[in-house]
Amino acid sequence: MKKYIAILSLSLMFFSTLLAQSSLPECDGNNKNISSFSLGHFSKVRKWTNCHGTTLGPKGEKYVGEFYKGKMHGYGTFTKSGRKYEGQYKKHKRHGQGTYAYSNGDKYVGEWRKNKYYGQGTYIYANGDKYIGEWKKAHYNAPDTLKERNGKGTYIYANGDKYVGEWKQGLRNGKGIFTHVSGKIEQGIWKNNKLIKKKWTCICYLNQFI
Repeated sequence: MKKYIAILSLSLMFFSTLLAQSSLPECDGNNKNISSFSLGHFSKVRKWTNCHGTTLGPKGEKYVGEFYKGKMHGYGTFTKSGRKYEGQYKKHKRHGQGTYAYSNGDKYVGEWRKNKYYGQGTYIYANGDKYIGEWKKAHYNAPDTLKERNGKGTYIYANGDKYVGEWKQGLRNGKGIFTHVSGKIEQGIWKNNKLIKKKWTCICYLNQFI
């Protein structure tokens, strides 16, 4: 767990450093203290390119970061309704490395591609659980519905238990290994979180190997 906390802290420091060290000039007519959306400001933003600035959307969205041809592009921070994304953009979409903090306390740290989780990333639940793996997620601006883990992945429970294997609709389905904090290991075929076909089961304790 300490390893994941360290990785998360380094990622946040890296992102903050990138934003602070943006080599792009300030956008023409930028107002860092803008407080409301207006069509006049929007028309100005559409002309911003190769610069960094601040803009607001009609529904309370706020973006502070880099622009190219009037679109969010490069590095920036997007906030709305208690949600926050900090990371890289490409042509107005989250693309590259980024952190998305949801209003319920969940957080995703990792890679994005065209506004979707992609490649290596860690989803940290508000209760302390962590998941690293594949998804079938419809809305990436909303927290996991607990039915969206889909494919291969590793789930680390807050109590120390760990499952490595296949998922479907948020449940353990397919081949997998569940390692309990007690030392018990269950391996085989899972269906809806239940082990239906055991390959082998081992109860091992650390003092057996000391």
